[in-house]
Amino acid sequence: MRALYRYTPLAAVLAAALNLSGCGDQIASAHAQAPGGMPPPEVSIVTAAPERLTLTNELPGRLEATRVAEVRARVAGIVTKRVFREGSEVKAGELLFRIDPAPFEAAVNSAQASLARAEANLSQATTTAQRYKPLVETNAISKQEYDTALASQKQAAADVQAAKASVVTARLNLGYATVNAPISGRIGRALVTEGALVGQGTATPLATIQQLDPIYVNITQSASEALKLRRAMSAGQLQKAGKDEAKVSIVMEDGEVYPQTGKLLFSDQTVDPSTGAITLRALVPNPDRFLLPGMYVRAKVEQAVRENAITVPQQAVQRTPKGAVVMVVGEDNKVAARPVKADTALQDKWVISEGLKGGERVIVEGFQKAQPGAVVKVVPWKQAGAQVPAQPAAQQGNQQQGNQQQSAQTK
Repeated sequence: MRALYRYTPLAAVLAAALNLSGCGDQIASAHAQAPGGMPPPEVSIVTAAPERLTLTNELPGRLEATRVAEVRARVAGIVTKRVFREGSEVKAGELLFRIDPAPFEAAVNSAQASLARAEANLSQATTTAQRYKPLVETNAISKQEYDTALASQKQAAADVQAAKASVVTARLNLGYATVNAPISGRIGRALVTEGALVGQGTATPLATIQQLDPIYVNITQSASEALKLRRAMSAGQLQKAGKDEAKVSIVMEDGEVYPQTGKLLFSDQTVDPSTGAITLRALVPNPDRFLLPGMYVRAKVEQAVRENAITVPQQAVQRTPKGAVVMVVGEDNKVAARPVKADTALQDKWVISEGLKGGERVIVEGFQKAQPGAVVKVVPWKQAGAQVPAQPAAQQGNQQQGNQQQSAQTK
């Protein structure tokens, strides 16, 4: 027992010395791995890569029917019946209103009677002229009498032509007594009711038909933006998006995107002096008649294409009094500030037109740790939806402490 007590202090001293020696080796190893006593800060980066981008502008617009026809009474009369249902779809040539046809039927009969009388007069004049012809050759009658007979024949023929025209006019007026749809589309409310006198002196409007499928979108764009776009195209920086068929998407007032995609028809060449804007027109399918004329919408218009465009996430661009700046990481993992030109936003990205090229690494997260000239450790950046939720710092500290205690107990 005495021997055990005698050697115990010596063993404790030796164990303490060994522990101090091991800690010294660990500290020395840590200093060797990270000069200055701290590991390099970690930052998230993206690698800039050229891509083909379609530049889209969101512009205000109003909807307009592709065809509008005002149905009017072309003859005077009393409306006897309205045939259509208000707010329904009608086809071209479909019957809409009936006007009392009795006066026009009487006019047709009168014109036909006048035509018959004119034709009888022409027959008599023709017979007289034929009878006088051999008589004038034998001087049985004077030449003047024969000339008079020929003139009467020609006058009778003209009366026949006039009577025929009167018949055609009377039949047209009779046809106008039935009012038909001039175009296919949706008809609005009736502007007159049965018993109304229409067409008395002026062509009375009866209803309005609008063609809603497809439908026009009249878009306004400032002349300065249009000029800037044309200059970029002339300089070769941008290309035209499609051959007069650039795609157009419609955003409703509540922010909902209309499912049908339209196409751009033309861009007006005249600037409105009161607004300083030009008008663009697009054609959008509207099979369900969801879009109505007069509605205010936002139109996303594909106006240009940029080849080999460089984009970075919006949070990677910092705004300073001197302009936009991004932080890039060189091959030696050193941070450098890079002035760039970022004046076009595309969804959640900035389009970099100057100052950045493909293959360069741009810091997206970790700006507080990344000072110009500092050495950093880079990791690929992941969007918020793709990131794995990190543990709180307190939980990480507790977990590390628990791991250390478990390791010590194992030893």
